Amino acid sequence: MIETTFIIQILERLDHIESIVTDRSSRHDPLMTLKDVSAYGKCCEATIRRAIHKGTIKPFKSSGKKLFRRADVDAWLQL
Repeated sequence: MIETTFIIQILERLDHIESIVTDRSSRHDPLMTLKDVSAYGKCCEATIRRAIHKGTIKPFKSSGKKLFRRADVDAWLQL
């Protein structure tokens, strides 16, 4: 009886850990390159570069290759 209770507690903890990991992975936002944003938003790269210059969209990483979060791109497309 004690072994069964112990196993149930372990399974409950594992379920809890799995739900945490699944929640974090679903919130993980893949980064997009300038080309990805261009294809996703169906606009040319020059439009995106102008938006960066104006400050309406901000890259996640601005030095070197510009990377964008999908949530930021979605917000920019809603403007």
